[in-house]
Amino acid sequence: MAKQEKPLLIKRYASRRLYNTETSDYVTLGDIADFIRAGREVQIVDLKSGDDLTRQYLLQIIAEHESRGENVLPINVLNDLVRSYMIPGGGMMPQFLQTSFDMLRENQAKMVENMTALNPMAKMPGFEAMHAQQEAFLKAMTGGLAGNWTKTSQDQDDDASSENSENLTEIKRQLAELQKKLSKLE
Repeated sequence: MAKQEKPLLIKRYASRRLYNTETSDYVTLGDIADFIRAGREVQIVDLKSGDDLTRQYLLQIIAEHESRGENVLPINVLNDLVRSYMIPGGGMMPQFLQTSFDMLRENQAKMVENMTALNPMAKMPGFEAMHAQQEAFLKAMTGGLAGNWTKTSQDQDDDASSENSENLTEIKRQLAELQKKLSKLE
């Protein structure tokens, strides 16, 4: 994911409407969530006071997902977050979460890089399409992490094992198809 130099600036007017300064139009919380899902950083500021409201709006997006029954964070993590803010100095939870997400992003990027750089199949016709499918899968997988956090570690291990087996079977099938196409080309 390419990082933008500057975050997308969203201004909140006195009417509480949100204004995208790049496209010169009004946006909703859903639009802001879409920007973030697409890998874009946002900064939301109050037009009159200049206060940074980004944290408030990001928390509101998470709260809306939770209110629709989408488990963004499991109860035990929410409890730990509340507890961590009750500890003088804020506790360790926010730093732990930040470090965990940084590691997840870094490992995902390394995995995608290794798939292309170290793979001798990269020169095969159709590899780019398969690579695009893998990237879409990884994006979908990391986008769906919130739902998996509510499961026990044993459930996650069972699901991961089953999912890995299914993915491996699908990749083998796709590879066999590619090999058939290659042999027809020869």
